[in-house]
Amino acid sequence: MKKLIYFLFFSVASFQAIYPQELDIKVVDSLYKEDQFYAGVTYNLLGEKPSDLSQSGFSIGLHFGFIKDMPINKNRDVSIGIGLGYSANSFNQNLKITKDDLGAISYSILEAEDNYSKNKFSSHLLELPVEFRWRTSTPVEYKFWRIYTGFKLGYLLANTVKFNGDPEHLKYKGLKDFNRLQYGITLCMGYNTWNLYAYYALNPIFSKDAMLDGRTIDMNAIKVGLMFYVL
Repeated sequence: MKKLIYFLFFSVASFQAIYPQELDIKVVDSLYKEDQFYAGVTYNLLGEKPSDLSQSGFSIGLHFGFIKDMPINKNRDVSIGIGLGYSANSFNQNLKITKDDLGAISYSILEAEDNYSKNKFSSHLLELPVEFRWRTSTPVEYKFWRIYTGFKLGYLLANTVKFNGDPEHLKYKGLKDFNRLQYGITLCMGYNTWNLYAYYALNPIFSKDAMLDGRTIDMNAIKVGLMFYVL
């Protein structure tokens, strides 16, 4: 029996010497980055509205893209982010847009007594976000607080205007009165996946050719909602 015990003891010892116990080792990437895909949903508002212009219903924005992270300090918790994205936005409101047979565009405010079920314009943008990023991340911590602020440049890919009412239904695409370049400042802050997001446009949605009662339509886009980041 003793020989059997000695044999088992030395067998186990030899096995442990050849195959050490598995250690819980975490590989630390000292040059980590927060390269991230993002997706967001916003409620879209109109700022600098003409008098009597109001919004109705729910105006939504959907945002997708990727941001390249470039740390600028030793701890890598401060960085610059540059990305590429896509944004689809709708605005439900009472500014009626019509186009005659010669292509001239006119604008008017719908009154409360006007009978209509839908009046909106929408846009599709190719976007270039540039962010200054601060976060509490570390090489081994993937859940962290973040504050990202920056600038977003958008190029208008397409626009659509829809009106459903009595006695007419109108739909236009590619109206020239929309500004091709749209840009503004952004702010995103939160923890881990869930983050509050805001965008404030610095230029109007419409060009100077868009006139209402002899005045330019200088309203801009304001977007507030949630942004989600995935490594």
